[in-house]
Amino acid sequence: MAALRRLGRSLLRPGPVAAEVGRRGVRALRRSPVRVLPPQKERKAAAQERQSPQEPPPPPPPAVERSSAGAGLWYEKAGPGDRRLGKVVTIAKSKKFRDHHGKVLLEGHRLIKDALEAGAVLQTLFFSMVGHLKELPEAELKRANLVKVKFEDIKSWSDLVTPQGLIGIFSKPNHAKLSYPAAQLAGSLPLLLICDNIRDPGNLGTILRSAAGAGCEKVLLTKGCVDPWEPKVLRAGMGAHFRLPIITNLDWESVPNNLPAGVRVCVADNKDPGAQAETVSLPRAASGARSAPGNLKPHLKSKPKAAPECEDEEGAENVCIPELAAQYYYENWTQTPVAVVIGGETHGLSPDALHLAASTGGKRLVIPVVPGVESLNSAIAAGIVLFEGKRQLLCRHKQEERRQKFPVVG
Repeated sequence: MAALRRLGRSLLRPGPVAAEVGRRGVRALRRSPVRVLPPQKERKAAAQERQSPQEPPPPPPPAVERSSAGAGLWYEKAGPGDRRLGKVVTIAKSKKFRDHHGKVLLEGHRLIKDALEAGAVLQTLFFSMVGHLKELPEAELKRANLVKVKFEDIKSWSDLVTPQGLIGIFSKPNHAKLSYPAAQLAGSLPLLLICDNIRDPGNLGTILRSAAGAGCEKVLLTKGCVDPWEPKVLRAGMGAHFRLPIITNLDWESVPNNLPAGVRVCVADNKDPGAQAETVSLPRAASGARSAPGNLKPHLKSKPKAAPECEDEEGAENVCIPELAAQYYYENWTQTPVAVVIGGETHGLSPDALHLAASTGGKRLVIPVVPGVESLNSAIAAGIVLFEGKRQLLCRHKQEERRQKFPVVG
């Protein structure tokens, strides 16, 4: 029995091969799993995330509170920290932005109402009181984005001394697509205005207002004039932008294309009509010298030459200034149709304006002032000449009606 037990133990004891296999299995179980490394870029990004603290996620946008201002008219209330008004006002005051994005800023009830009635497209309207909306055309307001803001916000961004609580962002109007008031069209005269280098915003706005009041057919602005959609020009114009066509940024080659056939072009000047007229040779370098509105400096009082002679002085390119007959503004100078050129106070009339007047048989219109007194500024001179032109055209029209009613029998 003892021998059988020893034999069984020897059979159950593992041999050297079995022991080796068992040890390998144990080592395999003890091994750690293989680590799969990400690409190098991902490893660097993960390392940077571990080193830098994670930024908190941006807060969710505030909920827009909308309210009703009447049947079918809704607006939203600007919440605390809403900076849309400040951003829009800041960029809309830039000429570069107006030209690039085609937007203009209008402020005040009357100006915004005139724009809407003329067909200008309103994009966004900022207002401080719901009552302001009731004074504007409802149909146009429904197509726009209405935002109610605090009056203090409008006051802080307004250019007016006493803001009215209304600021509108419009698409830049196109004069060909606007609908002008019927009364303005009925009182329109064959009288046109050409602005030459009017660079002061207040003067240009006042000139446009005078042109609308006198019943001008249209206004042409040459290159060098201030942008008519500047806030200061809009304020001084008092809605004139939406009462008559204003064609801007014209070069002198394209000005005749915007004038009616048979037009006579006159220029406002302060040259003494009693002095002898003469052709003057003016260097281009001196054409920017300061002069009075409509005045051409320097002008010489010598005997007229048989033919214009333009000579170069010190290599400068000279410009031949044509001869124009001068007369007082209250003397008869109108015909149907007629255009008047008003020059800026800084540069005066350009040689191109004088050439255009000479080619149409125009004259210099002089507003006499007391000797020693500075000439009138551009806005006042334009008002005097335009309303005198209106008076003469109306008198001519009445005389023609009288001839038709009571023909002269020879």
